[in-house]
Amino acid sequence: MNRSGILHIIQVTSLSKSYGDFIAVDNIDLNVEKGKIFGFLGPNGAGKTTTIKLLTTLIPPNNGKINILGIDAVKNPLDVRKRIGVVLQQPSYEPTLSVEKSLEKYGMMWNVDKKTRKQRVEELLVAFDLLDIRKKKNDDLSIGQRRRVQVAREFMHDMDLLFLDEPTVGLDPSARRSLLDYIKGKVKSGLTIFFTTHILEEAEYLCDEIAIINKGRIIAIDTPDQLKTKFGREKTIKIHVQEQNVSSLLSDIDCKIEYNSGVTITVHSDKSEDVLQKILHILASNGITVEDLSVVPTSLEEIFLSVVKNSNESSN
Repeated sequence: MNRSGILHIIQVTSLSKSYGDFIAVDNIDLNVEKGKIFGFLGPNGAGKTTTIKLLTTLIPPNNGKINILGIDAVKNPLDVRKRIGVVLQQPSYEPTLSVEKSLEKYGMMWNVDKKTRKQRVEELLVAFDLLDIRKKKNDDLSIGQRRRVQVAREFMHDMDLLFLDEPTVGLDPSARRSLLDYIKGKVKSGLTIFFTTHILEEAEYLCDEIAIINKGRIIAIDTPDQLKTKFGREKTIKIHVQEQNVSSLLSDIDCKIEYNSGVTITVHSDKSEDVLQKILHILASNGITVEDLSVVPTSLEEIFLSVVKNSNESSN
């Protein structure tokens, strides 16, 4: 339970949003627990950003209920905004202000007292690797540096729920991992995160639960492990052999097999154990030595692509 005595930080029921004949969000239901990182994934135009704008009270729904932190977000949007943080995809920065002044100003906007502002500025400059550019104007920063400032300043104020819409856009791998680890640390202290990304590795590393949206509808929702269990039955087997051109020996194997230069066999199958035994038996019977073998489970990215593809095919 959170301080309001509710289990779910976000409760959404039958939520819809249309623009003329175009349905951006189509009758979705969502529940997000306190202290969790909830991943919200989908292809471009799937309805992710529209959903975030609905949940953060930037736009009103056509239908449905939105309860944020125990508050009716449609009836009391200002009460919701006081307790959430939002970092949208669009760049947002003060061109003429330095990095540290930008953080300071944001703290003032949220009525954070002077002592706390100063302390948080210093903490965030370190956490987001901004110390060396603290005196630089935002206008003189790279895209990645501006993005780090944009995300960092949101942590200048206290909040119960933070919406992060593609927060790592423009960041190099090192800065990306630092940001994700910082987010993880904040969640341990009780913050709840609603997180969108196009980088599936991020979602797998960070999220406790994931929803996949396509064409405005939620098509899958579960933990990363459970999504793999449900949709990741297919595995990839890679076998490296000495002999060239073994394809004719495996022609009767009923699954997708790829050959690279004749010596690396890549097999995709949802019956990997049975297929592997058959292939090894055939190779051994023909005196072919296996030099290396690996079985790779289906990644979250492959599951995402498969779920979206199946959704598109079923809707056509």
